[in-house]
Amino acid sequence: MSRTIKVLLAEDQSMVREALAALLGLEPDIEVVAQVARGDEAVAAVRAHREVDVVLLDIEMPGATGIEAAAELHREFPGLRLVILTTFGRPGYLRSAMEAGADAFLVKDAPAAQLAAAVRKVLTGERVIDPTLAAAALADGANPLTDREREVLRAAADGSTNAELAATLHLSQGTVRNYLSTAIQKLAVRNRAEAVRIAREKGWL
Repeated sequence: MSRTIKVLLAEDQSMVREALAALLGLEPDIEVVAQVARGDEAVAAVRAHREVDVVLLDIEMPGATGIEAAAELHREFPGLRLVILTTFGRPGYLRSAMEAGADAFLVKDAPAAQLAAAVRKVLTGERVIDPTLAAAALADGANPLTDREREVLRAAADGSTNAELAATLHLSQGTVRNYLSTAIQKLAVRNRAEAVRIAREKGWL
């Protein structure tokens, strides 16, 4: 008899988390041994439940994103299998997730059987990626923004002025203006608001 696969769920929406746990619990060879609602709780939960084989991570969570949590888990537990499960089917997220050490990337509206199959496959060393997202990621190419450009764009998303951004990021106003201008040029848009929108849609922020 094959052993039971131990799964940790990290998802901030309680209804979604409970639904995923219930669906996976129907599988005879999968057991959800722990659940957390914050990205920064995932590592502590794995430490507390050493028997965990696979961690399912949402992307948008308080404390830390699923991608940030995946990177930390990958560093501390290199043998752990990591599955990113998200509502946000954005190509940039897929690329970031793979770079963080994720073994699978699926959207939440995938059939339950597909999720269970992905859990089993990653344990055998396979990578499981939503095919539509994979094609979109290849079409979009790599994120053209530097880390600093992304940081400035994220900070600018709330409509802050250059002076406010400079104070928040501890940069000069001229430097902030240059980063924003470069990001706008790279994304071929007219202003910072469009740059933020496009970068978010592609999962580059």
